[in-house]
Amino acid sequence: METISNIEEIDIQKYLQVIKRRWLPALGAIALTVTGASLYAFSLKPSYRAEGSVMIKSNRTSSLTGLSEELGRLEVLTQNHNPLDTQARIVTSNPVLQEAIRALDFRDKEGKLVPIHALAAGLNVEGIKGSDILLISYSNPDPEKAAKVVNTVIDKYIKQNIAANQAEAKTAGEFLSEQLPKAESSVKKAELNLRRFKETNRIIAIREQAQAAVETITKLEERISQVQAQLAHVTARLAILSDRAKVEPQQAVISADLSQTAGVQKILAQIQEAESQLALEQTRFKAGHPSVVAQEKRLEALNNLLQQRTAEVAGTDGQFQAGDLQIGEIRQGLIAEITRVEAERVGFEQQIIKLRNKLYSYKRRANYLPQLEQKQRQLERELKAAQSTYETLLTKEQEIKVAENQKIPNARIISRALIPDAPQGPRKVLFIIGGTTAGIFLGLIAAFGLDLIDRSVKTVKEAKEVFKYTLLGVIPASGKNHKHNSLIAGVNRSVPRIIGKDIPQFPVGNAYQILQANLKFLCSDSQLKSIVVTSSVSKEGKSEVAANLAVTISSLGRRVLLVDADMRHPIQHHTWGLTNAIGLSNVIVDRVDLNAAVTEVIPNLDVLSSGVLPPNPIALLDSERMATLLSNFTQKYDFVIFDTPAVVGTADAAILSDLTDGILLVVRPGVVDLDSAKAAKDYLTQSNQKVLGIVINGVNLKNEPNSNLYYTKEAIDSATTLNEASVIKQTIFKVIHKNEDINSQQKKDENNLFN
Repeated sequence: METISNIEEIDIQKYLQVIKRRWLPALGAIALTVTGASLYAFSLKPSYRAEGSVMIKSNRTSSLTGLSEELGRLEVLTQNHNPLDTQARIVTSNPVLQEAIRALDFRDKEGKLVPIHALAAGLNVEGIKGSDILLISYSNPDPEKAAKVVNTVIDKYIKQNIAANQAEAKTAGEFLSEQLPKAESSVKKAELNLRRFKETNRIIAIREQAQAAVETITKLEERISQVQAQLAHVTARLAILSDRAKVEPQQAVISADLSQTAGVQKILAQIQEAESQLALEQTRFKAGHPSVVAQEKRLEALNNLLQQRTAEVAGTDGQFQAGDLQIGEIRQGLIAEITRVEAERVGFEQQIIKLRNKLYSYKRRANYLPQLEQKQRQLERELKAAQSTYETLLTKEQEIKVAENQKIPNARIISRALIPDAPQGPRKVLFIIGGTTAGIFLGLIAAFGLDLIDRSVKTVKEAKEVFKYTLLGVIPASGKNHKHNSLIAGVNRSVPRIIGKDIPQFPVGNAYQILQANLKFLCSDSQLKSIVVTSSVSKEGKSEVAANLAVTISSLGRRVLLVDADMRHPIQHHTWGLTNAIGLSNVIVDRVDLNAAVTEVIPNLDVLSSGVLPPNPIALLDSERMATLLSNFTQKYDFVIFDTPAVVGTADAAILSDLTDGILLVVRPGVVDLDSAKAAKDYLTQSNQKVLGIVINGVNLKNEPNSNLYYTKEAIDSATTLNEASVIKQTIFKVIHKNEDINSQQKKDENNLFN
């Protein structure tokens, strides 16, 4: 929880610091917006607001005539919409406002009717929540005009509503006139289809017919069962009689019929006579005798004739013997009974067949009756729907005729607009408050927008995040009462300020003491002897840091040599008031004696200026002579500080760092940008340079969220005197005054050297 709180606190502080850095443009945006809003508010003229109200209602005329109330009713379309919203739109619609403009005769300077938006700008229509009332208001500098506009708009709205209702009724009437003949034709067609269906299927009352069919089927099934029982009884009796008479029922019937035929009986008598004669001849003669043969042929001829006659009478090809046709009275009685019983059996069978056919017919109709009933219901529904539609259309036609002639609108005037007595608005305070709010918002946008556009490193935290090197020191910016850097004539650079001379010992001097202490304890196993002071870009104060670090170390009693190795844009000789006629370049190239080139500026601090500027500084710094000199420097002095050019764009610092113990990188917030800082970081990393750490120079404590880690702004501003460093200041002044005469002489020598 503490971590989260710290993160949130840091974020808030970050935003506050952005506002602090960009307070001027933010304040400008606020001032401009508030000024504009104020001017606009005071430029507005007082206006009068007139208002009237109407109540939206359903059209009740149809209910008075006994017809449907649907016509003219206002219904809610959805759960999220109200009919009042729709009517409010209609009030402000172009037709209503156009009619109002014509009625009011509103014209512009050219005599033309004003455009619709000119009237709509001051008109306000809103529905009162929880009611059916529309509130219509209009604001205008002229109170009479405001009231007149509201009343005219209400009148035109009601007139337009009446016209719309009548037009709607007329349109509906035309539609009904087209639909009525079609509906009447549909009714007639449905009636004809139902009548034809009943006639075709012989349907009167289908439910009663279905019930009667079921009853008939039951009776037929019972009758068939009874007849089948009688048939079984007759069949059994017929079998008994046939067994007794030794004859089949069919043959018995035929035999009985033949025995009653006269022609057959005559042939039978002749056959009996022929048989008797044949028997007599056979007793008299042997077989084959002509008399016997003649009698046999005669008998055969009679039998053939008998078969022919029986076939003619019985209608069958069956063979009957004479003995079968010659029956006695008992057998004749049995055959007669068999014939009668057979007739009964056949009658029962025919009766069963007829009953079954009738039963099948009734069952088939009974099974088809549900389909007929379904079809009949469908036709009846079609007829009923057609009749209902036709009746509805007739009713609606009557309603439409009434609606076409009525002039009752869907709105009723509750109150007309009265001429307002007092002006209403404009509320100048609200405009000013709104302008102030908008100005603050725009100011914040301007502040954060400019901060996003600014690519510079702004705070110590950002510098640490970009370089990710050890932070060795933080040098605060001097207060407003301290001496500012003086510019060098002809060069766009300022002269570094020295502790005790230009800036007080507190708090800047204390910051340098912390820096030298951190450097001392940076390497526990070995003591630092020489360092390179550089920066990412120019104007970050590397020369000032190098000079003041040298002053701080020398004040501890250690002998220090400050070497101006920036042979491109040297500055140290200006800082200490020295001549640059003899310096590092002369010592390397001309092998000038080091003692002649070095100047003691304060006790324990010697300065070696850059000397005459060479065409190729890299060649001098990367020479064996330079390496030898550095070895001599470290032997003679306790600490050697090289002031070198910026890292971006030059390799001077990198070359010297290979000969020294490491690089001290100076970073100044607000001067170095993120791209240059990342380029310097990448260059130092890729060239494997030993970077001892960074020192943040010129820190503006107002831009730091954690300024209490360094020194407060009040403490810096309060240090307006240099009493704390009076000894160092006096010593520096003595040396500088002592060297002024020497400098004038060296300038003459320098001019002679170049000439």
